[in-house]
Amino acid sequence: MSSNQPLFLNEEQVRNHLQMADLIPAMEKALIDFSSDKVTQPVRSVIKVDVAAATGFLGLMPALTPNGLGLKAVTFYPSNAERGIPTHMATIFLVDPETGAPLAIMDGRLITEMRTAAVSAAATKLLTGPDAKVLAILGSGVQAHSHFEALQLVRHFKEIRVWSPTREHAERFAKEIGATAMSSEEAVRGADVVVTATNSKTPVLKGVWLKPGSHVNAVGACRPDWRELDDEAMANVVFVDSREGAMKESGDVILSGAKIYAELGEALASKVPSRANETTIFKSLGLAVEDIAAALLVYRSARATL
Repeated sequence: MSSNQPLFLNEEQVRNHLQMADLIPAMEKALIDFSSDKVTQPVRSVIKVDVAAATGFLGLMPALTPNGLGLKAVTFYPSNAERGIPTHMATIFLVDPETGAPLAIMDGRLITEMRTAAVSAAATKLLTGPDAKVLAILGSGVQAHSHFEALQLVRHFKEIRVWSPTREHAERFAKEIGATAMSSEEAVRGADVVVTATNSKTPVLKGVWLKPGSHVNAVGACRPDWRELDDEAMANVVFVDSREGAMKESGDVILSGAKIYAELGEALASKVPSRANETTIFKSLGLAVEDIAAALLVYRSARATL
């Protein structure tokens, strides 16, 4: 698996070797492995950075999986949105599990973007009926765009609605993807699938708006004191990527006192019923096992072209 020299891959090279259609099944396997205790992965360690110009976070995410070994270092600076640069940046380091030799160092920003949406697509495929027709996206940034791409691969939506805290951003995003910009309540009411992908620290989605039997992919609010969903929304059937991670990092889970029904990997492996006919919430925080699985797809594809 290893060679003498590690590969160095920038974002454009990563993009050339990573396809969403391949990533979704890879994420399903990664989540099943994680929830089957086949992965060694501590909860992400996070350092808060307070400097004169901004507040940010540095997260370190190592994992040993059945297929690989590696680490992601990711930064999250919400104020970067105002600077016109990505709020999330990352680097992934892959290592040969047999020798500890470096295999690759690659840009992880795009992998973070794509694997998050691919995991939501896996959740959507499992937790919604094939007749889901209306998609609501709350948010208009990188994750909103990536979710639009990924979710289309698992369901055929006839109507797409978007809302963003900044109206002009919502309208621009809606125009790009052929959707309709509207208020958050209008977007959510009657929607079969909802995505919350915002930098909000307070709820943007109210449970009273949710159509019975709908599904929510909640991918923002990655800190223990941040929320995207209110208590009523969190009173539905709650899936998480990692129980341990959610109880440490998810304000939506911690502050609502929500009962976690299952990890998504448990339901993907049919260890628990999916309860897809009920209103479901998937609270996604992101796992190192997902990054390693995605990075391995890139690495193998890049190696094959050498």
